[in-house]
Order: sequence, then C-alpha cells, then structure tokens
Amino acid sequence: MYKLVINGGTPLKGSIKTSGSKNATLPIFFSSILADEPLKLSNTPQLSDVSTTLRLLMDMGSNFVLEEDGSIFIDSSALTNLTAEYSLVKTMRASILTLGPMLAKYKKAKISLPGGCAIGTRPVNLHLDALEKMGATIEVKNGYIYASTKGLVGAQINFDLISVTATENIVMAASLAKGITTINNAAQEPEVTDLIRCLKKMGAKISGENTSTLVIEGVDILSGVEYAICPDRIEAGTYLVAAAITGGKITVNNIEPDAMRAVIGKLIETGADIQTNQNSIKLDMKGKRPYPVNIRTSAYPNFPTDMQAQFMALNSIAEGSSTITETIFENRFMHVPELSRMGANLKLEGNTVVCKGVKSLSGANLMATDLRASASLVLAGLAAQGSTTIERVYHLDRGYEMIEEKFKMLGADIERVQH
Repeated sequence: MYKLVINGGTPLKGSIKTSGSKNATLPIFFSSILADEPLKLSNTPQLSDVSTTLRLLMDMGSNFVLEEDGSIFIDSSALTNLTAEYSLVKTMRASILTLGPMLAKYKKAKISLPGGCAIGTRPVNLHLDALEKMGATIEVKNGYIYASTKGLVGAQINFDLISVTATENIVMAASLAKGITTINNAAQEPEVTDLIRCLKKMGAKISGENTSTLVIEGVDILSGVEYAICPDRIEAGTYLVAAAITGGKITVNNIEPDAMRAVIGKLIETGADIQTNQNSIKLDMKGKRPYPVNIRTSAYPNFPTDMQAQFMALNSIAEGSSTITETIFENRFMHVPELSRMGANLKLEGNTVVCKGVKSLSGANLMATDLRASASLVLAGLAAQGSTTIERVYHLDRGYEMIEEKFKMLGADIERVQH
C-alpha cells in the first residue's frame, strides 16, 4: 500500500502535458470487440483502469502488444470467452461496455454487474431496456447479466436520463445491428464523440455527433484502424485548479480548450488570468487568493461532476462563500468530512454544500474515498500549511497518470511512500 505525503504552501509553476483520456480510452478499447481486425491506439494513458480493461479483454480472448512508441495494438476480433467475471470488473463500472459489443458481434454475453467508485448508484437499466428494444433477451440473476439475441435490430431509443455509458453501449451495439437506430437524449460528452469518431473510422455509419440525437445505420463489418485517444479534460482541469488554489502560474499542453469551456469559465470567475490556444491553456493566479464560485453539476456542455470535488477544495480557501450542488450522483460528497478535518468550513445540505472560505487549510492525515475525491484532497494538501498524508491512493491511480511526478514538475513537494 502507498500513501502520498505533501508539504503544502508552494505556488505551482511550470508546464505539463496531459495524458490521453481515461473516459475515452475504455470504451474505445471495448469497441475493439466489434472489429474484424486489430486496432492500433495511441495517446493511451497508463492507469490501473486501463490495465484492468486489458486484463478483462485478454481473459475474453483478446491479444495486445505495447508498441515502442507507447501505442497499444489490440486484437479482439475472435473472442473465445463471452463472460466478464466479477473478479475483473468489481473495481470498474466501465465493464458494462462489453455488453453492447458482445451482443452485436456474438449474440451472447454474461457480464457481472459492475463495481467502481462508491459515489452513488449508476443503474444499468438504461442499457438493458435499450438493448431489449433492439431484440435482446436479458435476465439478471446472481449478480450477473445474462443476455442473448437472434440478432440486434435498429430501434428508437429515448433515454429518460442522460447517460454517457448507456449512450456509448447502444452506439456500439447499433453499429452492427440490422437497420437504423436513433438515440434521443444522448450524452454529448467529448469522450462520447471520441468513441463515435473512432467507430466511424472503423466503418460505422453514425450521424449527429456532438448533438443529443444520434442516428446509427448498422453495417455488416467494422475494420481495424489507427486512432489517437483525445486528451483528458478532467486531468487538465485538475492541474489548472491546483495552480489556482496555490496562487500559481502553469501551462497545460496537449488539451482541447473547447472541451473545457465550463471549467475555464469558472476558473476565470475565481480571478485567474487564462489564455488559450489550439492545444494549450495558460493560467496565472498572480499570487492572489481565489474568489469563490457557485457550482451546479450537469451533463455536458455544462459543469462536469468529475470536477466538483476539485472546486470544493478551491472554494474552501476562497475569499467568501459559495455553494456547490451535485445533480449527477447522490453520494459524491465523501470528501467533505476529509476537507473539514483540514479546517474547511463546509456544511452539507441535501445535495448542496455551503462553503465559507477560510484563509488557509492545515495539513492532516486523510483517507481517499474515490477517484475525484482523492484529487481534491491532493489539491487541498498542496495549498495547506504543513504536511498532509493521503492514504488509499490507489483510487488516484485509476484516473491520473504519474500524478506525483507531474506535480513535482510544477514544483510541488510531494512523495509517494510505501507503508
């Protein structure tokens, strides 16, 4: 087991490069199940969730090779095992994304109900109801989804709620289904668009990307491609908030600013000076204490739930009061008691946290509870006076590649220690 030890109070300065997006990499890996040929994927991040996905695909019969240039050559064209076992999916909710591709390609699947961060219920009923409309027979028993079909057919899918993974699952399933599938109230996140672009390069016929209505005309086969994963906007946002909370000045490279308009807007409200170009963002806090910002999470293009915890850390030391309202997940405030232990003045009222900024936080011993909560504790530790220790950092390794090394490049006093 490892922990992070942070000696805070140093403004971050310098430049870093973001990794490829975790939330785009996983569905694109699973899309390899649909192809009759291998995929070569570049800009893939080295994360525990990525490793778990590769182990799951290998268990199902995929082969992969890590190329010298860092890209991954993955061949899932002939699976021999159509079961996603609990032992491999218990830490990762994205495993549900094997369901659509396996039904479309092999007409059969057995998938453990997924695990992942304990940030609230993320029901799979949207996935299952849509696949049933497309001709699947589905039974859930003993913790597994048993699904089969004589052949998926196009259907009109109207999601009651916006769901990234449900949108991705049905887009993949529809790519090889007979006929036309229309998805209404589809998720518009950049990671969904990245999957669509990869599928289109493979030969899928999909229209409506970047909108809430997707139309997919099924094809008979999908081919292998070379494809570069999009940059991780949440990782970039985390480092930008880290600079803002410490009064620093950084440049984040390998990022698409257009995908981060909501986050950039809130950072400008904190008093940060921000400049963007085609693939980089510069933030200069000029040593100032941030102004508080009110946050309400919502589906893209609005403010992302995956950045809520990081902004709560920032609001904790902001010059004034603010509110943060979480509308996506009902249990995504587990960082509140940990930040409070550092001296933050936070009051939980239903799905809203009222933040009254304090002048400074104090270092403390903390426990990470989920991926983005872990990031917020790191940011708080970077801004705090004294030493902060964060345990259970394996949560961080699910979504941040070499986080302590990147922070060191920006001048942070941070170490990973075995205990």
